[in-house]
Amino acid sequence: MSNYHVSKNKDTGKWDIQKEGGAKSSGSANTQKEAEKIAKDYAANSGGGEVRIHGLDGKIRDSDTVAPGNDPRNIKDTKH
Repeated sequence: MSNYHVSKNKDTGKWDIQKEGGAKSSGSANTQKEAEKIAKDYAANSGGGEVRIHGLDGKIRDSDTVAPGNDPRNIKDTKH
């Protein structure tokens, strides 16, 4: 189970996907939506986890649980 973060790389202008605790980017994409999808695929392939999406200010603006990870909240996600 692995968690991933999606954030804007100010140097390249792309959206980076980084495994939590990792030193390097696991990948990148031209759009945040595309990077979010890739991060969710990575999390699913590693047995589930959380994908945390950062806004341009660097703060986490959304977080999604990827199955079979355990969602600590019992609320249906209406955004995705």
